[in-house]
Amino acid sequence: MTEYLISAHTARLTVSPSSSQFFKGDSLTLSCEEDDSSAGWILKRNLTEGQGGECGHGWGRWSVSSCNISYILPWHSGVYWCESREGPISNMVNLTVTGGSVILQSPVLPVMEGDDVTLLCKTKTTPSNLPAAFYKDGSLIRKQPTGHMTIQHVSRSDEGLYKCDISGHGESPSSWITVTGEELHNGLTSYFIYTCT
Repeated sequence: MTEYLISAHTARLTVSPSSSQFFKGDSLTLSCEEDDSSAGWILKRNLTEGQGGECGHGWGRWSVSSCNISYILPWHSGVYWCESREGPISNMVNLTVTGGSVILQSPVLPVMEGDDVTLLCKTKTTPSNLPAAFYKDGSLIRKQPTGHMTIQHVSRSDEGLYKCDISGHGESPSSWITVTGEELHNGLTSYFIYTCT
């Protein structure tokens, strides 16, 4: 698990579709939603394999304030953020791309205390309503007959490392889910985000 200190920022990085895990071959768009369109935001990454740099420089297609990756590969796994040429950065997101057959769709951004959070265990080639087992920090939480699990009214105690398993298909990678209070939700000065790498 890696801990990042994020300073106050004027851009927000979003991921579409909203998930922290993707299958090899999927497409995704990362957008810098900016308060100041003149700031000159760029999308950067720090990959798990040590390669980095800006969107459009050897990876992805940059357009206005969004980066599209039309065919993602496992080496696209890593930490992404928006950065102004003046220096300030946005929130960071940690994305995992797997060549396996199961992923866990979970929130890519911190979730607010009191919210309901739904986790979806998906296979690449079959319907996404297969029975699945969900784990937190290595321990079984519950088995769900339809492949999705809702955590109602999340609290800080729900923070942790989640994964899922579908019998006969395999296990997803693990993703860290962060739960935050009102002060982070409102975007005040500085805060910590935890990601698993």
